Amino acid sequence: MAISKQQKETILAQYTKWLGKSQAVILVEYTGVTMKDLDTIRAKLREAGGEFHVVKNTLAKLALEKSGMSIPADFLEKSTAMGFAFSDAPAIARSLSDVTKNMEAIKVKGGYLGEQALTAAEVKALADLPPLPVLRSQLLGVLLAPASKLVRTLAEPGRRVASVLKAYSEKTAAPAAA
Repeated sequence: MAISKQQKETILAQYTKWLGKSQAVILVEYTGVTMKDLDTIRAKLREAGGEFHVVKNTLAKLALEKSGMSIPADFLEKSTAMGFAFSDAPAIARSLSDVTKNMEAIKVKGGYLGEQALTAAEVKALADLPPLPVLRSQLLGVLLAPASKLVRTLAEPGRRVASVLKAYSEKTAAPAAA
């Protein structure tokens, strides 16, 4: 059944809106996947703060061009579905990787992080990143390490003086008690 021009414009506007809101987009080929599997993928990505939609290649190409993204030749061939990461890009990539692990029909074509095109290997690397809270805590640890070392270094002379005074007071107090 043919889609009218008005419907195409509506779909194009929706694709453009999704692209504008997302931090990352992952493109997959889904030839041979059942509706049940697609629904499972959608549910898993929704839990992670994203969405998963089957798209029309020509309209997806127009939306990507409209959003200023370069389109590698193999991204929009055959059947295409897109995973949109609205909050945490690594979490969406990880969820998609986890849910499609046993689905041989799903093949990652590539994706976008911001406007930067990613290969399938780079999408896998994105999926292997630790969760955002872990990354934040690691960064915080790296930022706080020099400050805490400086505080320890500055406090060390005072600690040594206090240790000497304590040892001296214990030494002088011990013979007086005897």
